[in-house]
Amino acid sequence: MRNTKRCTGKTKLIVPLVNLTAQYLNIKGEIDKAIKRVLNKGRFVLGEELSLFEEEFAGYCKAKYAVGVGSGTEALHLALVACGIKEGDKVITVPNTAVPTVCAINSAGAQPIFVDIDKDTYTIDPDKLESFLKKRRRLAKIKAIIPVHLYGHPADMGSISRIAHKYGLRVVEDSAQAQGAEYKGKKVGTFGDAGCFSFYPTKNLGAYGDAGIVITNNKKIADKLKMLRNYGEKKKYYNSIRGFNSRLDELQAAILRVKLQRLDHWNQIRRSHAEVYNDLLKNTPVVVPIEKKGTKHVFHLYVIKAKKADKLGKWLKKKGILAGKHYPIPIYGQKAYKYLGYKGKDFPITGNCIKHILSLPIFPELKREQIGHICCTINNFYKHC
Repeated sequence: MRNTKRCTGKTKLIVPLVNLTAQYLNIKGEIDKAIKRVLNKGRFVLGEELSLFEEEFAGYCKAKYAVGVGSGTEALHLALVACGIKEGDKVITVPNTAVPTVCAINSAGAQPIFVDIDKDTYTIDPDKLESFLKKRRRLAKIKAIIPVHLYGHPADMGSISRIAHKYGLRVVEDSAQAQGAEYKGKKVGTFGDAGCFSFYPTKNLGAYGDAGIVITNNKKIADKLKMLRNYGEKKKYYNSIRGFNSRLDELQAAILRVKLQRLDHWNQIRRSHAEVYNDLLKNTPVVVPIEKKGTKHVFHLYVIKAKKADKLGKWLKKKGILAGKHYPIPIYGQKAYKYLGYKGKDFPITGNCIKHILSLPIFPELKREQIGHICCTINNFYKHC
């Protein structure tokens, strides 16, 4: 790829951040057939398609159980409740995650507590986690940890699991951006008490609407999740516990069954795209994402660190390239969470990373010539600067 045509920066090639239409058109026949199958059956909630998808997804992750729910946020919410998290408890996570992670903690009646991140992987720093817990041994209300496998790179689940066991904490993995990612040969989501996935349309495995799933190897948690998602019913009209309405519908399950067959292939293309980016950005001031030894990154997002990142993003947009920032405001900076009392100085690594990160387009249908164009445009930006 290094021997590409010379880039003058004069060509305007439109490159979206993601292209869901292109993906649909590639598998249109199978998707339309799956939707028609559901419509012809006339059952749209808690039917055969969901049962089959739960089996298939559990098998894919090598987990014993999978329970489909309404969204990734609800997956986290219900998993916390199923793990015994209740009103007034505290749950540790990271401040650079998407707001839905914290919405789920709040929905369970708990309070989020933040620990700073590793500067290279953007996931929770196990050393900081252990240091935090050592200083707060007597805070009995800390009940769980939500490690976030952000951007598709696994968190250090070996260290996190050891720390959680030492302090008697539940582990609920936020795997929303990491379908298919691996840590030491095992799929993420299988290390904690529960693993939670989002199938929001832009995810590596995306539905055509909201959808989510929880995987677990614990039968009691799986059984409780099945009740929680359906009003607390153990059987029809018999409500054993207080529950919710959060079910993955038959149409989405049928669509996800088609897409699951291609997930590994699509992830491999994403990894190949990342290699091309890494190669072409080698001689620029940009810091490319890493893949820690023993992990498999699935590049839900390709996140670079760059000088003048915000200006670079505007420059790319001007040239027809839609980059993004995931996420521009940390949780502690959001108006809704000011009540937690955190300051930016509490999380220096998070603050520094947010200042310099930028997400470049990455999706299976992205063309290599588009990647080349993006990298040339980035190079021209720094030449102008």
